[in-house]
Amino acid sequence: MNIPSLSITEKIGQFFFPAAFINDTDQEVKQIEQLIQNYKIGGLTFFHSRASAATNFEGKKTVIRNENSAQRLSELITHYQSISSSPLLISIDAEWGLAMRVENTPQYPYAITLGAIPKNQIQWIYEVGKQVGIDLKNMGIHLNLAPVADVNTNPNNPVIGYRSFGENKEQVTNTSIAFYNGLKASGILGCFKHFPGHGDTEVDSHLGLPIIHTSKQDVYNQELYPFIKAIESKIDSILIGHLAVPSLSQGKNVSATLSKDIIKGILRKELGFEGVVISDALNMHSVSKLYPEKGVLEWKAFDAGNDILCFAEHVEEGILAIEKNGTNAQIEESFSRIQKLKENAFKETSSTAVFDFEKATSLNHVIAKQSITYHKADIKSFEKFNTEKFEILVLGRSTDCVFCEEIKKSKYCTAIKDIHSSVSECTTNNVGIALFPPSIKPMQEFGMNAEIKDRILELSKTKNVVLYLFGNPYALRILPTKNIANIILAYQDFETFQQVAAQHFIGQHKAVGKSPVQL
Repeated sequence: MNIPSLSITEKIGQFFFPAAFINDTDQEVKQIEQLIQNYKIGGLTFFHSRASAATNFEGKKTVIRNENSAQRLSELITHYQSISSSPLLISIDAEWGLAMRVENTPQYPYAITLGAIPKNQIQWIYEVGKQVGIDLKNMGIHLNLAPVADVNTNPNNPVIGYRSFGENKEQVTNTSIAFYNGLKASGILGCFKHFPGHGDTEVDSHLGLPIIHTSKQDVYNQELYPFIKAIESKIDSILIGHLAVPSLSQGKNVSATLSKDIIKGILRKELGFEGVVISDALNMHSVSKLYPEKGVLEWKAFDAGNDILCFAEHVEEGILAIEKNGTNAQIEESFSRIQKLKENAFKETSSTAVFDFEKATSLNHVIAKQSITYHKADIKSFEKFNTEKFEILVLGRSTDCVFCEEIKKSKYCTAIKDIHSSVSECTTNNVGIALFPPSIKPMQEFGMNAEIKDRILELSKTKNVVLYLFGNPYALRILPTKNIANIILAYQDFETFQQVAAQHFIGQHKAVGKSPVQL
């Protein structure tokens, strides 16, 4: 990697990783060009569009689908690299693959699904990380801001939840490291987040500051555990979350991203981390509204110990503030860490925007078979579906689904019905429910309306019901399932997950997964 000699000002520019958007206008692209050429920024973090940014939630902006996003992203990366005097480190959030940000690209299962895989099959999580890495590499991306290493101990968590591998610290550690090692095997850098642990929160840090009121000892025993183990295994980078942990910051309700006590004290000094520290996005409202004067937030984040300032919105002012207030030692230390990270990233480069969808589907099929989970089981009542007539009720989507098509083949299936079918219209004693919650996120009860809950309650009172859940298992917490004897967690609504669920229903496959969270 050829890094030209840089002035102090230009070295500071290397700390800045502003957001770049795949679906930007020509005018917005010119603004990014100016940041690259005028301020020698170190890299870019790509997002789908300005409307899809999580902090725009209150604006309810419409996100326009772009079928050519992948090609556009590849072109932008090539273009931005071509005008930069030193190589840009390109990063993106791809926790479940490029599909998290880019249309028509391979999507892999959510972390909560991977967390259901038996311990002796953890190699499949490594394979997911490897395939995600290959997809990123084919786009010219170097750094995946993943895995999420948060231990999700709070079921009401509005921002982590399904993005976490589970609620057990050892299991989260092992799966996170497996995913990370898969990325590394493909030549892609990974990043553990959100230090010191975002799992026990009930506030979305995009919109406000979560506070964890836990003792320092308990934080070390729980939240910090995956990060401690990851540091021991020599990971390259850690991303700091916008959350306050007063027990780690001398009683202050200050965001970890802005806390010297947490970054320089706990992470660097106590835990001995020597890699790159990345701030969570600085546009997030938990920190972005603290300092009205442009550049002050960027300086505060750098001074607290962040090397890379992700989604920095005020590059020029931030560079000036750091140059004015920072010491040469501070600047040289961060610059040196970032250059070392770049050297690891640029060993191999390519940008082809070619994806192996067939391989992704094949891998997803294996994950579906390994993760499908019996949440509640009563074999006697379940076996009636193999010997007596039954109907299938589909909730949350149309009856035109892969699961239904497979189930129809059973000689005992008499009808496939939708939500508008009343209990009186169900003529059999056995009813299978295929539930597809409209949203993976807990906001507004996973998008499920009262009619869905009413239908489940009515049927379970008088019928022998088996429920297949194609979505976030946390949704069970708000559903009236007390009278249901058999509940199976399928986790995803991918076609291949529906196929495996149907195979389970007709007795061709056993549920071998284990729920990574208590429900």
